[in-house]
Amino acid sequence: MPTPVITIAQMREWERATWLTGASEESVMRRAGAAVAAVVRRITRSGAEVLVLAGKGHNGDDARFAAEALTDFRVRLLNATDPAAVRAEVIAFSGALIVDGLFGIGLSRPLDADWLNLVAALNASRVPILAVDVPSGLDADTGEPLGDAVRATVTVTFGAMKQGLLRTNAAPFTGRLEVAADIGLVPCPFESELNWTLPEDFTGFPPPRPVDGHKGTFGHLAIFAGSVGYHGAAVLAARGALRAMPGLVSVFTTERAYPAVAAQLAQPMVHPWTPETRLPESCSAILFGPGLAGADVSPELVRETVRLWAESPLPVIADASALDWLPPGDTPVGAVRVITPHPGEAARMLGRTTAEVQADRPDAVRTLACDWGGCWVVLKGRHTLVGRDAAKLFLNSSGNPQLAQGGSGDVLAGFLGGGLAQPGRRADVGRAIHHAVWEHGRAADALSAQRPVWEMAELLSSLGGVIWAEQ
Repeated sequence: MPTPVITIAQMREWERATWLTGASEESVMRRAGAAVAAVVRRITRSGAEVLVLAGKGHNGDDARFAAEALTDFRVRLLNATDPAAVRAEVIAFSGALIVDGLFGIGLSRPLDADWLNLVAALNASRVPILAVDVPSGLDADTGEPLGDAVRATVTVTFGAMKQGLLRTNAAPFTGRLEVAADIGLVPCPFESELNWTLPEDFTGFPPPRPVDGHKGTFGHLAIFAGSVGYHGAAVLAARGALRAMPGLVSVFTTERAYPAVAAQLAQPMVHPWTPETRLPESCSAILFGPGLAGADVSPELVRETVRLWAESPLPVIADASALDWLPPGDTPVGAVRVITPHPGEAARMLGRTTAEVQADRPDAVRTLACDWGGCWVVLKGRHTLVGRDAAKLFLNSSGNPQLAQGGSGDVLAGFLGGGLAQPGRRADVGRAIHHAVWEHGRAADALSAQRPVWEMAELLSSLGGVIWAEQ
């Protein structure tokens, strides 16, 4: 189950409920320390030198238990009582990783000058930093630094995500966010509008393909994409769709872009679009928008895509340029509709600034969904947000900055369309959408763990395979 996003006060109440069952604080802290150690092993080579900074409180205890668990590393543990002395050690350290266990979520006042100097030294060290529960100095409710805060490479927070860590202004301090959910606490007694995805949320998904299935069993995706100067978007979307393994994929592109698109696609059927073009009878889902930005995109093609959005009973995904064409209003009752804006596109649709969208992403999702017929919204960006105008919203936990390159959104749109074209995946539409987003990010994470530089062809090769490797 996705974990709720909670406040500091809720975390404290959750802990108290756990202690009332007889669970010991030490047992929970040991498991928290083990979770930190597991992340250290994943991001740092075995045997490397690790500096662990442990403060006076329970955050420091978590860090000490992590140090105890790192038997396969050269660990130097510093109990941080004198910030000036610790600062000198940080400046001299040239190892592989620093574990920040100085201050936890209980910090409620600005750091004094000596601690600020230590934080400045950590941030100037150029050594990757893993923050224990919260970067030291950061308010876990507001995301604001209390004078200053450690700029972590990765933050491993315990139990559930804290709301302040997700604030846009907190991103430079938190780095990559991870949740160590299973540390021995009782089941979380809270629910929230925002929920953090865990990999196990997709155990058993996608469902197994029936042994007697055939092409017709797995759907037929129609993609309207590509124009002069943007034909690559059609190719990437089609290849993204193939990674979801629908039965058939048909690509409809502009007449001028057709030669370039068709020359690069062997498996999908590729057609030049004309006003006389009709959907295949077997079509089970529609994607339009990738690469439809060239001067050869005719008004007739725009009108046709808008008509399909407004009238088709099939699932329809609108992406990229097409988002600017969609009129607000109702869509067919019961029909699946999905839009995939990045923050700038969402801002145009809502008549807001991008900063306003980023300041309250949940409200942007709710408003978009409400204004565009109750559609599903995939608001892309750091921790892509998936949801509708009611019920829970889901924060994606996978992905990294290497996804910020041209073509990434086209691949995602195609992969999402290829999944929704399959009737077997539509029993839970929200899960199908969220899985596509998560798998897209996980493929990027798998690539980035192997090498620092990669491109869309490599993302396509990894897409769709990560979940099966983990189950």
